[in-house]
Amino acid sequence: MEKNGLFSQRIRLRHLHTFVAVAQQGTLGRAAETLNLSQPALSKTLNELEQLTGKRLFERGRMGAQLTLVGEQFLTHAVRVLDAVNIAGQSLSHKTELKNDLIRIGALPTAALGILPAVIGQLHKQQPDITIQVATANNPMILAGLKSGELDLGIGRMSDPDLMSGLSYELLFLESLKLVVRPRHPLLQTTVTLSKVLEWPVVVLPEGTVPRQNTEDLLASQNCTLPSGCLETLSASLSRQLTVEYDYVWFVPSGAVKDDLRLGSLVALPIAPPGIGDPIGIITRVDSHLPPAAHSLIAAIRKTMPG
Repeated sequence: MEKNGLFSQRIRLRHLHTFVAVAQQGTLGRAAETLNLSQPALSKTLNELEQLTGKRLFERGRMGAQLTLVGEQFLTHAVRVLDAVNIAGQSLSHKTELKNDLIRIGALPTAALGILPAVIGQLHKQQPDITIQVATANNPMILAGLKSGELDLGIGRMSDPDLMSGLSYELLFLESLKLVVRPRHPLLQTTVTLSKVLEWPVVVLPEGTVPRQNTEDLLASQNCTLPSGCLETLSASLSRQLTVEYDYVWFVPSGAVKDDLRLGSLVALPIAPPGIGDPIGIITRVDSHLPPAAHSLIAAIRKTMPG
């Protein structure tokens, strides 16, 4: 009790803002830019928080800053606290109204690109008055948003059982890594090898994400490493535009480019990564009462899935 009381007295909102920013961005450098802080100042605040908790919240290394299991559990509470503060602030300026025609979705960036456009377009044809809010985020942020009540449903990955407590998961598909280029890319005129691919500019997801780890595993399996001039981004729309218009090679989860591959806007290179792929599914709270519009959206997502 004494330790918990000391924690409650010394914890500050800046600790939580810093922690959540690092969890979102995956590296201390990007988190510092987001908060307009120097990296030493951010590191100091993060160290203070880990001293207060008595636990290591991140593993820092070559892959960036990755949440530990304790860190992922703490993230749920940190998001809930910051969300409560935001709601309290909003209540001072205007009345918040509960809306049954509002759906709040959290989705992995590539899953949002591959699933949501067609689903939302179809749903709005049938129910044009529904308001849909979509936040793209990494998987720990989606789980935390669901548990805090900030999100109604998520499209993400199955996680550690402790982190999935109170959540239900419905598998949609297995997502594999693809290497894609524009249809007239010079690579398509040669025998494609991974070493030849890396002679061209590449687009990858940031360190700390599952697709980036899959990319690293594929490269390591053939004794290759990423070139120093690669582009790292969570933005699926930016990655797609660069790949369609220029000679970039995009290392991307298959769900994000299934329509482009079907239509011929992009072409997959004949390089297959190891493994069967990562499970992507619908995540909701077990104890939540979803608005009717959310049930309609989930039904529409199911209809878009093969099989």
